[in-house]
Amino acid sequence: MREILGRRLQRLRNRLKTLRPAAVQSGDPASPDPASPDPALLDTALTCASVWQWPVLPGVGRAGGGSDGARCACPDPDCPVPGAHPFDPGLLAATTDPRMVAWWWTRRPSAPVLLATGGSAPCAVSLPAAAAARAVVRLDAQGMRLGPIAATPTRWSLLVAPYSLERLGELLYAKDHVPSALRFHGEGGYLLLPPSPASGGGQVRWEREPADTGSLWLPEVEAVVHALVEASSGASGGGSRLAY
Repeated sequence: MREILGRRLQRLRNRLKTLRPAAVQSGDPASPDPASPDPALLDTALTCASVWQWPVLPGVGRAGGGSDGARCACPDPDCPVPGAHPFDPGLLAATTDPRMVAWWWTRRPSAPVLLATGGSAPCAVSLPAAAAARAVVRLDAQGMRLGPIAATPTRWSLLVAPYSLERLGELLYAKDHVPSALRFHGEGGYLLLPPSPASGGGQVRWEREPADTGSLWLPEVEAVVHALVEASSGASGGGSRLAY
């Protein structure tokens, strides 16, 4: 399946070469440097948009381009997630149009890939990396089926089926306790995808890769949250295994 997906992406890239923006083709000096897009970032963006129908957009990136700068390219000098958030274009611009995706990454080759979560796109539940690693081992031992998992050096994000904010609210209200370390990436949110540079340093990677198929199976958010809460409450002394 990986070979089939690779052929599909190559056909997309070949077709999109004829659709590059006119300003880039003509060498308009007002246009950004028309460098070749990073193949890994472009492949991720095209796979999401064209194969899985996930809406994506480029993150703001770091000042001066690349991934090794410390300062975010947005106007906030104290940005808490440097480079790893939407700015221009904004989150509402996320799209599944491969021509728009190719245009963005032709203009900004090193831009992080952001998934706009919610709606018909996947959502996610994230937690600290060390706690996530323990929880996943426990859930695997219990035979629970998990979907893709995106990991940064500090947090892991478990992708789940789309859910509404109302549904999430009802789920959390029904729980006696939900660890504060859990974060929810639902409707109106976004998630940084591999192989983008992570905001705290390092790179996002797939701890558990998506299957190379046209459609991906995702667990329901109720099952994942219930399992994580159970894993947390099993800590000795009544503590939380999901704590930082």
